[in-house]
Amino acid sequence: MARKKRPFAGETGQERTEHARGIARRLSERHPDAKIALHHLSPLELMVATILSAQCTDEQVNMVTPELFKRFQSAREYAVADYGELEEMIRPTGFYRQKTKSIQEACRALVDEYGGEVPREMDALTSLPGIGRKTANVIRGGAWGLPGITVDTQVKRLSHRLGLTDQTDPVKIEYELNDLLPEEIWLEFSNAMIFHGRRVCNARRPDCPGCTLNDLCRYYLEEYNHGETVG
Repeated sequence: MARKKRPFAGETGQERTEHARGIARRLSERHPDAKIALHHLSPLELMVATILSAQCTDEQVNMVTPELFKRFQSAREYAVADYGELEEMIRPTGFYRQKTKSIQEACRALVDEYGGEVPREMDALTSLPGIGRKTANVIRGGAWGLPGITVDTQVKRLSHRLGLTDQTDPVKIEYELNDLLPEEIWLEFSNAMIFHGRRVCNARRPDCPGCTLNDLCRYYLEEYNHGETVG
């Protein structure tokens, strides 16, 4: 049997937009509780937690941060902390040497350039050591509710499977998704995508039959040979 036509093969920009917004609507209905999973009470705590979350589960980070946040309560305290003590406290999150360096360098920059406060602006955040666009979008969205699509491994994988993009660079994926969706739902959409990736569309064994998006999904249509196109 011939392979079915891939979604987005020859569609108009309007069709692509309608497809993406249809996905966003269903995700919102499926995951109304979607929100950032890293526990925090301040932008600084969220910045530190997000650095720790690289190559680590949010659950593991949340096990480490209560004592960490109790011990260090300001950017200055992180900046002048004993390197070995900080390293030992975050060891369970993995890659602890690099993460210790990133936390201290970022906090020193906060002290030197921003009065110890985490800035809201994307350019300012991404100028900090260890902070890229993904981390900055998490901070901006989680701390202040500012719009942004966080392209982590979940969002990248789902964006490919759903036929939203064929880009591989996270920044290019972010920009492409930004063009397809209205700014006011960027934060909600990325949180719902992350939840969907964890709960339904995991990397190894996605629950395609039980997925609310399967009729809109390029992966499902191609791998299971169901349907003709989406959109």
